[in-house]
This record gives sequence, structure tokens and C-alpha cells, in this order.
Amino acid sequence: MAKYLVIVESPAKVKTIKKFLGANYEVMASNGHVRDLPKSQLGIDVEHDYEPKYITIRGKGDILAKLRKEAKKADKVYLATDPDREGEAISWHLAAALKLDGKKMYRITFNEITKAAVKESIKNARMINQNLVDAQQARRMLDRMVGYRISPILWAKVKRGLSAGRVQSVALRLIADRDEEINAFVPEEYWSLDAVFQVKGEKKPLMAKFYGTDKEKIEIHSKEEMEKILEAVKDASFVVSEVKHGERSKKAPLPFTTSTLQQEASKVLNFSTTKTMRLAQQLYEGVDIEGQGTIGLITYLRTDSTRISEEAQQMAAAFIKESYGDTYLHQGKAKKESDKKIQDAHEAIRPTDIKRLPAMIKDSLSRDQFRLYQLIWKRFTASCMADAKYHTTSVKIDGGGYRFRVSASSVAFDGFMKVYVQDEEEKDKNITLVKAIDKSSELTLQTLEDKQHFTQPPAHFTEAALVKTLEELGIGRPSTYAPTISTIIARRYVAKEGKNLYLTEIGEVVDHMMKQAFPMIVEMDFTAYIEGLLDKVEEGSVKWKTVVSNFYPDLDTAVNRAQEELEKVQIVDEVSDVICEQCGKNMVIKYGPHGKFLACPGFPDCRNTKPYLEKIGVSCPKCGKEVVLRRSTKGRKFYSCEGYPDCDYISWKKPEEAKA
Repeated sequence: MAKYLVIVESPAKVKTIKKFLGANYEVMASNGHVRDLPKSQLGIDVEHDYEPKYITIRGKGDILAKLRKEAKKADKVYLATDPDREGEAISWHLAAALKLDGKKMYRITFNEITKAAVKESIKNARMINQNLVDAQQARRMLDRMVGYRISPILWAKVKRGLSAGRVQSVALRLIADRDEEINAFVPEEYWSLDAVFQVKGEKKPLMAKFYGTDKEKIEIHSKEEMEKILEAVKDASFVVSEVKHGERSKKAPLPFTTSTLQQEASKVLNFSTTKTMRLAQQLYEGVDIEGQGTIGLITYLRTDSTRISEEAQQMAAAFIKESYGDTYLHQGKAKKESDKKIQDAHEAIRPTDIKRLPAMIKDSLSRDQFRLYQLIWKRFTASCMADAKYHTTSVKIDGGGYRFRVSASSVAFDGFMKVYVQDEEEKDKNITLVKAIDKSSELTLQTLEDKQHFTQPPAHFTEAALVKTLEELGIGRPSTYAPTISTIIARRYVAKEGKNLYLTEIGEVVDHMMKQAFPMIVEMDFTAYIEGLLDKVEEGSVKWKTVVSNFYPDLDTAVNRAQEELEKVQIVDEVSDVICEQCGKNMVIKYGPHGKFLACPGFPDCRNTKPYLEKIGVSCPKCGKEVVLRRSTKGRKFYSCEGYPDCDYISWKKPEEAKA
């Protein structure tokens, strides 16, 4: 009986895929990458045609030994790593590490982990796509060159432990530029004016907003301008000069891409990009559903395409007709893609089976898995539904030489909003009254409400806004957004407070240094241009070594110049009020792999360190000392008495001061 070996990336997929394929197939996992550039050196031979030096990743020896053993016994080996450039590169590395014969090695990809998709992929097995591999090799080597050549400059000129990255440096620049914009912002004064009218025969008053004259819109910039308008209209008689009724449509949203999923999960669910990707990975790889076994619930999570397969469209159409009726089904041709470069081998992110309603599997999912799955399910279902329709009414009211306007709308047909409302629909209080108004309506001015305002500075970036901006500028790819943001936060270049991202002192120093010494790296257009070149490598129209060999000499020149010309910058540690018991100096706050800690500034003469205990302003209910915030070995926050171990008070929940 023929034996086949299927190699996937994640152990989480093994059981599910084995169940689909049966006894003739052995399914094993590589646990991600098996070969990479060495950590201890650049790993690229710049003197000899930029040849990469790949080595087996430490700890992968046993996995590779087991895979080799099974591969020798198998008649065919199917490499089933993820369906993207990185997955293609992992398959290529596996083929090299396992010394696979081209005659028995096949590459398979599936966009969803379902029985039909996996079996179909076996039927359509192919060879490894070298263009995809080369595009990923080029990306990895460009990132390695930037990281390994520039990071030592930051260590020497600022402090150890810093890093530079091709995409992260641009993300940092975006945040730094926004902070500069906010700091330089000068508020401008403006005024608004609302008029409250009583319409004869109506109980409810009508509020209208100042527009200008019947000829033009007028902005009110000062109190003097406002007083002039108030004087003209306070005793004027008002008439309804125009009433317009109309209709407008609100288009159904496109299904999620990686970027739009990260943005919406941040806005709606308050998830970080990292959390969103982690949960989506779990939903893609498979969750144990009660009574059904392990099932992949969504399609592949790294995609910038909004395409939906014909089969999925047909399933959605049947479901929508059955659940909501024919009128709710999207009519006409499928929505058009944007013109930007997309990896169209992928689909949008969608449920693997639209009939698997979120409520049906809620008990088998964690709370956050359920919330993300529900968001994806609703968005996909809505994308296949009809547009929403609104009745609109616009009223113009004239008096004293000026014009006021009222606009209102009401839902005529909810369409896709039956399942998915992206923004809270504004409810206009005037809607019932506006319907009854016409040119013959008699109006009486009741009050005028004038208010002074000042323009607001641009908002700080949130993770969602940063992802959106990176995507719009063509910087990075779907798989890079989450690790990029995680890195700049972990390096403390950026602090996250609530949803907002703020530039730190060290982030400001690093950004300034990058702009000064490596303007090419942090140039938005250049970074987007590199992404375009990588796309051309994938298409086969540009050689990957051409991209790398054109990039490195300029980088090398900039690094050598920076070593000579950049001045050293001193970052001063924050001084605490804790006294070092060994030498009497005030200890300073430093950062380690597990967060803040206190260290003596007299190092190396005094090597005293101790945990940094953040006081929360609450007294210990047991002994009266301060309660402090600590972290467990796994990073979870908890609260305990600063007198530990003499006092054993501990709480996972933040305590509050007892009320008198």
C-alpha cells in the first residue's frame, strides 16, 4: 500500500488534516522555519554575488531527523506549508534540508483547512514556485542587511538593545511625524450657530444649522462675525425656501483582508494587531467543536485580496435567500477590486462554512475567539448582501439674508445592515417632523444657540490607524503589520496608552538618528518602491539578486559614514525615590526582558538590583502598607503588599481604597 507524507508548519493542523486524508497518509509538522541565516553574523556573502549562508535553526535537529526518516519511507512527500511567499520559502528550505528528490516531492496549498480543500490540493499538487521563494529570500536579506548593519550603530551611539528595521523604522517615522504635527499645531477659532424653530401645528421644535447665504457657504471665524449674523436674524421672519426628498444607497462592505480585519478588530473589539492575528491563526488552524471534532473555521488569514471563490459565493447566496429572502441578496456583478497589487491566489478572510453560525459554536470557543469569528462571519455575510437604501430629506430655511439647513434620513431598506452595522447610524431627531414640512409651513424662531469652538490637532496614531496608513502607502505586507507594531512597542520607541501610540524619548532619538544618517531607509516612497520590486520578483520579471545587489552598496556607504559622523547620544535613566541600601544612591529605573527593574547607578562598582514595584495609591487591607503592582513569571499582572513576604496579601484584581 502506497504511503504518502504531508508536512505542514503547525502541529495544530496535523490532527485535522490526518482525519481528512486517512490511513495512507502520514501528517507531520515542521514547527515553522527549519533553516535561516545565522544569528551571529550577517550571513550574506556580499563579496560573492550575495550568496546567503543558511544553517539549520537551533533545536530543529530532532524534528528534521524524524521528517527525514518518514520521507525516506514515503512514495511521495507533499509540502503543505502556508499559501504565501513565506510558506513557499519554508517548503523550499524543507526540500533542501530533507534532501528531497524532485520526482517524489510536491507542493500543495489550501486556503482553508476543510476536507474538500485539502483533497483538492492533493489533486492539484505542483512544483515549488521559485519566484515566490526568491521574493521571500530578497525580503529576508534586505531586512537582515538593515537590521545587522544599522543596529550596531544605534548600540554604539545610543545604547545596547536597540534595533533598526526596514519597515519598523518607517512605522516609527510615521508616529514621530504625527507627534511633531500635533506639537506644532496652532488651534484656530470658529463658531457654530443653531436656530430652533417652532413649526405651526407641530409639537416638537425643529433645529437647523447655519449655512451662509443663498449664494454661498459662510464660515464664522470670530465673535464679531457671529454678532453681526445674530443681529441680522434675531428679529427676522423665516420661510421654508426649499424641501427636497431623495434616496441614497450605502454599499455593502467588502469582506476582510488582513489589514481591514486588524483595523476593525481594534475599533470594535479593542484587540491589538498581535492579538487579532493570534486568534485568527487559531480559527484558521482549527478549533475542537463539540460533536464535530477539530475544524478550521476561517480561510487563510494573511491576504490583501477581497476576492471570494465561486463556490463560497454560491453557498452565501443560498444561505442569504433561505435566511433573509431574495431581496437581501446582492444583485449584479461582484464588487470590483482596487487597482493595487494584490496576492490574488488568496481569497478574502471568510468563514469556511457560512452555515456555521457564531451562536452554534459559541460554547466551543473562547470569548475572544467567538468575538473575532462573529466579526468575520458578519462581515462576509454582509458583503454578499444587498446595499442599504435611505430616504433623505433636505430643508432650506431663509431669513434676515441668511440661510439655515436641516438634513435628515431614514432607513428605507436595511439590506446588509440586517447583519452588520459598521458605524453607528446617526438618528436624526427631526426626521418625523421633517417629513411634514413643506414650503407653506409657518416658522417661528424660538432661540439661537451660538458656540465658540477651536480646531483640534490631528489624533495620535492608534494601531488600527497605523495599519491603515502603512497599507495606503504600500509599506510592508499583511503579515508584517503585527510584528512591526509589536517590535516598536517592545523596544520602547513607542508607548501605548489606551488605544493611542505615543513617541518616547528613546524613540525620538532613534527616529532623528535614522532620518539624519539613513534617510533612504525611512523614506516612505523608497520603502513602497522596494515592495513593488519584490512583487516583480514574484512575477519573475526581476531577479532577486538584482534587488539585493542594488540596495547593499548604498547602505554600506551610509553605515560607514554614520560610524564616523554621528555623535553619541546619552539617554538618562529615570531616577526613583528608592535608596540603594548598599551604597546610598538613588536607584534608577531600567528595562529588561520582563519589564522594568531598579538598578544602582553606581554599576559596575555596585551591582545591586531589585524589582520595580509600582505603587497604586491603595493601602494593604492586612497591614496598612502600600499595595504594589507586580507581574507573574508569565507576565500576568497581580497586586500584593510591598511588605511581602512579611505580609502575604495578594489579589489578581486591582484593589480599591475602602470607603469611609
